[in-house]
Amino acid sequence: MARPRTPLLSRERIITAALRLVDAEGLDALSTRRLATELSVSGPSLYNHFGTKDELLDAVVDSVMGEVDLSMFTPGAPWPEALRAWARSYRSALAAHPNIVPVLAQGPGRRPNALRLADAVFGCLVESGWPRGQATRIGALMRYFVTGSALASFAAGFPEDAGLYDAADYPHLGEAHRLAEHRGAIDEGAFETGLEALLDGLALRFGRTVEGARRAGADR
Repeated sequence: MARPRTPLLSRERIITAALRLVDAEGLDALSTRRLATELSVSGPSLYNHFGTKDELLDAVVDSVMGEVDLSMFTPGAPWPEALRAWARSYRSALAAHPNIVPVLAQGPGRRPNALRLADAVFGCLVESGWPRGQATRIGALMRYFVTGSALASFAAGFPEDAGLYDAADYPHLGEAHRLAEHRGAIDEGAFETGLEALLDGLALRFGRTVEGARRAGADR
């Protein structure tokens, strides 16, 4: 009877195993030795696919970026609706892999999926009439907002100890011990409130930008 074959080692298999390890145990758990053990291969064999741990980590992060839906960025799509749908998909991808967020927050670097994401957002804004400088800042603003919302749970940061919140010291936190119990609804609601506030503010700014351009054109 033939012995079971070990699946061939590939970049995709390594990335999948590395992401699974980071999801389960955090970034500190990712090492060549540990990953080789998880894959039942020798450590040096990993270097045939990734020269350094940083190169591997970049690929893992970019695989998460590949989970973000960009299909809403079609020619002529209204920019507020496109940004809203994209931000929700972006947050969902990060929420599924929270341990990877600190690395992802550093920027796209040379990661193809991350660069495609940046290109799609910037292109949508510029094609919609935003000046290039403002479009750049809006792209950065949205990334800060989404990655910040995915870093940790606000509600889960309050201990479920009713005795901690003495009314003499914290007169307005009498129900704070219940926040963690409802963390999903609170964190989701906070994200949606912030997203709508951002888009409403940007819509007002866009109106002023368009009006300013119209007046400038009329004065020529």
